[in-house]
Amino acid sequence: MTEQSHQNKSLRNQPASKEAGGAFDAASSSLFEALRVSFIILKVIMIVLVALFLASGFKTVGSDEQALVLRFGKIRGIGDQRIRGPGLHWVFPYPIDTIVKIPVEKRTNLPINSFWYFQTREETLPEGPKTQIRVPATLEPLRDGYCLTRSQKQEISGGDGSDYNIIHCKWQLMYKINDAERFFKNIHTDDVKPGQTYAEVIDSSIRPLLQSLFEDAVTAAIVNYTIDQALFLSQDRITAHVAKLLQERLDKIQSGITVVSVQLIDSTWPRQINDAFLASLRASQESQKAISQAKGYAENTINEAAGPVAEELLAAIENKNLSENEQELLWSQLAGQGREKIAEATAYKTKTVESAKANAEYLQKILPEYRKRPKLVIHDIYQEAIKYVLNNVDEKIIIQPTGGIKGELRVLINRDPAIKPKSERTEQK
Repeated sequence: MTEQSHQNKSLRNQPASKEAGGAFDAASSSLFEALRVSFIILKVIMIVLVALFLASGFKTVGSDEQALVLRFGKIRGIGDQRIRGPGLHWVFPYPIDTIVKIPVEKRTNLPINSFWYFQTREETLPEGPKTQIRVPATLEPLRDGYCLTRSQKQEISGGDGSDYNIIHCKWQLMYKINDAERFFKNIHTDDVKPGQTYAEVIDSSIRPLLQSLFEDAVTAAIVNYTIDQALFLSQDRITAHVAKLLQERLDKIQSGITVVSVQLIDSTWPRQINDAFLASLRASQESQKAISQAKGYAENTINEAAGPVAEELLAAIENKNLSENEQELLWSQLAGQGREKIAEATAYKTKTVESAKANAEYLQKILPEYRKRPKLVIHDIYQEAIKYVLNNVDEKIIIQPTGGIKGELRVLINRDPAIKPKSERTEQK
């Protein structure tokens, strides 16, 4: 009975064990499948992330830009390979590599108003109330900008006195970056923040440096010129001088920046001395006008007198070491009234010499006759002279001696208007 009951229990427990084992295998299979799918999805995600990470290393450099690749903060590459030109480039994504784009073709304008006098917001408006502007009685150095020019006396005497003039001026600087590596290594710029471009950061960060160097160049250059040159006469020369000094300072610090142009936008004298300066300006203009007129008169007089070689000829006459051939060459170039006078003198000389020769020949001819009959020869000469004199006289009055009888002679001085001079009668014929 006991064995039979035990067999019956064993028979009853077998189906239950089989059912439990089947349920466990199904659960394991489902879990394994779920893990397999999860690992596949994770691999795909990792591959996608790696692909996106590597794809983020593609960087585009614009046509007006050059780029530097920084690997852990140091410039990567050797020689020309350190500079990346325009186009698509791949670098290791951040934080391994960082690409810095520098706009080397961009030309930036920088206004410099630090030498201009202080103006309120209303005064800077294009159509502000000009009649209501209040000019301070004196210059206020803490607010008003200005620079110094050399005085006229210093230019004439060459001295180094302390007499200077004040002017206000506005400038415009145009610059660009011509060496990306030097600019990045030697000119500090702020880090680029999200939403900013490197060009914007460059403009804002290097403005103080450029303005300081520009002010130094203006101060050093303009002090070599007078106020008239700075305001009216030599502005092109001054701007070229300022540009040269500024470029020298930028090259000295190896900035990689080149000066494209410098312009003097406006310049004026201090407002506090406006009336006095205008009076001085009018006096200077009148003086220059008088000097110009005097120079013109002198040149015209010299040209009329002797022509362009007058000054050279005068110096040649005073120069005792000059040879006769050199003097003759200058005399041959003489023109104007001097040439006319020389021609008249030459003609007079020729006429006098020829007349003297003719008289000498005449006297040589009558010398034998004079030795024979001197009184007769003198009488003939006298008669010829009287004939020559009377032939050119318009009116003749001949008084005959009266045999020693004293009397009174009255002569009418006023000419008879009916009698024309002989010269007029000759022209009418």
